Amino acid sequence: MRLRFTKMHGLGNDFVVIDGVTQKVRLSTEKIRYLADRHFGVGCDQVLLVETPTRPDIDFRYRIFNADGGEVENCGNGARCFARFVLERKLTGKRSIKVETAGGDITLNVTEQGQVQVDMGVPRLNPEEIPFQADAEAIRYDLVLPEQTLDISAVSMGNPHAVLMVNKVDSAPVETLGPLIESHERFPRRVNAGFMQVVSPDEINLRVYERGAGETLACGTGACAAVVAGRLRQLLEETVKVNLPGGSLSITWPGPGHSVIMTGPATTVFHGQVKI
Repeated sequence: MRLRFTKMHGLGNDFVVIDGVTQKVRLSTEKIRYLADRHFGVGCDQVLLVETPTRPDIDFRYRIFNADGGEVENCGNGARCFARFVLERKLTGKRSIKVETAGGDITLNVTEQGQVQVDMGVPRLNPEEIPFQADAEAIRYDLVLPEQTLDISAVSMGNPHAVLMVNKVDSAPVETLGPLIESHERFPRRVNAGFMQVVSPDEINLRVYERGAGETLACGTGACAAVVAGRLRQLLEETVKVNLPGGSLSITWPGPGHSVIMTGPATTVFHGQVKI
């Protein structure tokens, strides 16, 4: 099978984007791992698949596969790349695009300046919806590890996130704590682990250890989850600049019951074909 693809990135969080609308695509776990492999394949954090929608009120179906081959519910940086991709490949002429994901419907808006604004939906805080094992919904939870107990917030942005406050992201133990949080038994579907440093009420620094991918240069849903956690802890204002290793995003969240709005860039690197 020979596949046309586009290599894209959102602040360094990189993707292999595949058009499943105009070409037949059959992706097994092994094929996804091959595409994502940086030595033997194309190389990416996630593979994004564009498909026709299952409902008439939606423009596209958006599927996300991590580098380990597992399908996940949502990806904010990928969503911005998805919007630019369907426009650039002339799959749509719309600048406001409704997309269905495994984590729920989202709306993508491409500005004249090329930035992409994404309505990421209302964050889910109920433990059952995250999913997270807890007796009741809370702003903060104790997460017990073998040698320490962490103070985290648990948020779903269509995919699960644990947000941990740190003094400095540069020295945060992302490499050691990330895998322990990701696979903690209280998160039955595993979890993305965010390490957040509050710089000021309207700015944070963030590193994210992503489920199935490891630490990435940027995580859009992680940025949204971090701002939600910071707002709930009464540490942040409504609009926050989120600095990630690959660049910055603007995240706006008025509060409970409202959608999170993410604005940031999406960049096309190259187009190609691969035989798998």
